Amino acid sequence: MLTLLHNPRCSKSRQTLALLEERHLDMRVRRYLDEPLDEAELRALLTRLEADSAALVRTQEPEWKQLGADPHDAEQVIQAIAAHPRILQRPIADDGQRAIIGRPTDAVLSLLDGTTA
Repeated sequence: MLTLLHNPRCSKSRQTLALLEERHLDMRVRRYLDEPLDEAELRALLTRLEADSAALVRTQEPEWKQLGADPHDAEQVIQAIAAHPRILQRPIADDGQRAIIGRPTDAVLSLLDGTTA
């Protein structure tokens, strides 16, 4: 089942949710600000993203800048996001095997092979 890490205040996240809903997918929407990911979930997510840890964090957010952490240090990124979920990049679609950041929105479509209704 596809999980969308979603922030309803983010236009890209809303666009991605609409795109996936149009396809009538069996999907879980996880509002990560209400239900933050713990460090173990973030480690697993980073592995499924197959990207540098810098891709997982919103480096322009004030919380990130105040930390002065290294975006290429996976443990620093994981600890920072666990403490400040708002700095998690969004939206992220995750099928349990692979995860894709929805920037651009249609990037998440690459996960849909075999998951469409």
